[in-house]
Amino acid sequence: MVITRSPYRLGLFGGGSDYGEYFRENRGAVLSFAISRYCYLTCRRLPPFFSHRGKFAWSKIETVNELSEIEHPAIRGCLQYLNEDCGLAINHDGDLPARSGMGSSAAFTVGLLHALHALRGEMISKRQLALEAIEVDQDVIGDRCGIQDQVAASFGGFNRIDFKNNRESFEVQPITMPPAQEERLLDHMLLFYTGVARTASEITAAQIEKMGEKKTEMADLVALVDEAWDALAVGDIESIGPLLHESWVIKRSLSPVITNDFVDSLYERARRIGATGGKLCGAGAGGAILIFIHPDLRWVAIETFKDLVYVPFRIDRSGSQVIYYQGEG
Repeated sequence: MVITRSPYRLGLFGGGSDYGEYFRENRGAVLSFAISRYCYLTCRRLPPFFSHRGKFAWSKIETVNELSEIEHPAIRGCLQYLNEDCGLAINHDGDLPARSGMGSSAAFTVGLLHALHALRGEMISKRQLALEAIEVDQDVIGDRCGIQDQVAASFGGFNRIDFKNNRESFEVQPITMPPAQEERLLDHMLLFYTGVARTASEITAAQIEKMGEKKTEMADLVALVDEAWDALAVGDIESIGPLLHESWVIKRSLSPVITNDFVDSLYERARRIGATGGKLCGAGAGGAILIFIHPDLRWVAIETFKDLVYVPFRIDRSGSQVIYYQGEG
């Protein structure tokens, strides 16, 4: 039996530039960190005396006899990619709901691939794990997704990730800062789940279609990665809020489906109580919202958004991990 733990991520700057439609012709970069909220996957070989060949528990329970019968796309895709049959029991638990904008789908793919390799007695590097997850999500499942989520779930940490020419050439640069400075940064951030689930592929499809018309805006989003990187290097925490606000203003101009009246009302509510910036996590239209506000106003913000689910978090440094392993035999 194997249990893996893979972190969700919080993207700060550059989202959208991790799509191949953009970075194959332009410089792409994101600033993001993995958070201490996780996708857990338990995986074991299923003994042969059951009437079914495979059992998979996620938001529903599937019992199947053939690979083609598996409903969950990532389970079916990972097994197909690694040439596994369906003779497994797989159980999923997550700290956040699906479609929250925190990279939950990629964390699932990363965690399951990690578990399947471990079940075979194979160790896999963080880079190879990310590359395999990208291939499963894009080529096997056929999702129109970026590649930052798979990298964040595999590597963990607080990173700048650069994308050049092709999906194999990404570069991960950890952001280092004194512990006190990191605490100050985190103390300025509050994360809330809106309760609105949305399917990212539907929103990103609209963005991708307009990407050719929005090259200037996309370049501006990538430039904000550089500005935030420079600000963090000198400990200028307060400037991150206005940069997030600038990024959100640009982001919402990319497509009318990124935001809606509900999201706009949440963001304006945050601004009225003193937030200097913020963003909707993921593709847009729902999921989780991050606000950047002075630590003295944290409890004002928590009270203001008491109708939402407050999600405390820290930075995850480990990335995807095998947290339990019992070999076969």
